[in-house]
Amino acid sequence: MDADKRSFGPAPAVHGSRPLDVAWDHGSPSAKHNTDADIQVHAYDEDTFILRQNMAINYEAPFMFLLFGRERAVLLDTGATASAEYFPLRRVVDGLIADRLRRDPHDGYGLLVLHTHPHGDHIAADAQFTDRPDTQVVGARLDTAWDYFGFRDDPDRVARIDLGGRVLECFSTPGHHEAAVTYYDPWTGFLLTGDTVYPGRLYVADWPAFTRSVDRLIEFADSRPVTHVLGCHIEMTREPGVDYPIRTTYQPDEPPLEMAPSRLRDIRAAIDEVGDRPGRHPFPAFVICRDA
Repeated sequence: MDADKRSFGPAPAVHGSRPLDVAWDHGSPSAKHNTDADIQVHAYDEDTFILRQNMAINYEAPFMFLLFGRERAVLLDTGATASAEYFPLRRVVDGLIADRLRRDPHDGYGLLVLHTHPHGDHIAADAQFTDRPDTQVVGARLDTAWDYFGFRDDPDRVARIDLGGRVLECFSTPGHHEAAVTYYDPWTGFLLTGDTVYPGRLYVADWPAFTRSVDRLIEFADSRPVTHVLGCHIEMTREPGVDYPIRTTYQPDEPPLEMAPSRLRDIRAAIDEVGDRPGRHPFPAFVICRDA
């Protein structure tokens, strides 16, 4: 793993740029009669997969990301449910890896499990992978993740994870959680922001850190060909400023998961508008929930 300090450096080439073009499973009026897959799998391309957990299994319905390189794959986050019976994440990931290796056989193909942050709806299925061969699970907590990336000694570091011909750039973005990490994939141009930025309730535990992180995201996006900003949830409706209530398991009027990089500047403007006022502050495409 390599890193550059502070400077984001030259922008890499993006190999493809197009809409996600997916209708996400958004729950059912009756969870008892839900017929959606336990995990919806969307292939953005043959080496890039976005997974969403079924709302009937857990109302958080988090998104996860599986990215393939020549030497190994990375899984970003492991969802909100530990049980492999109810949430068969490893089985789904193993199947996608097996499909990939049928197309391009490779002995000892590895899997790296990383996280956007350590809240329970993003790490619950880690244990499904701890005994998997050729697999490294990096804990999401500050004392493990930030040591792995080298952020403890240098919070401004940009770490690089080489999957073999596909190198992710990773940098710390605390505010929602002290151990939050954002990932940039130059292959697709995806900026993967976890729970720091997404179409929903942006819960802010550390206001100064969140402000700095949004500034850093804007600086980074200005230096890279970012195609989509992708968080890990959808909680808004398509009606401006209106979100679905917490624990909702049926969201038929969801906006897209993907956001334009300009959304980062919208959030920065909202930060200035909120100022020193704690509480809930709705804006057209997101809600800022600031702790005192």
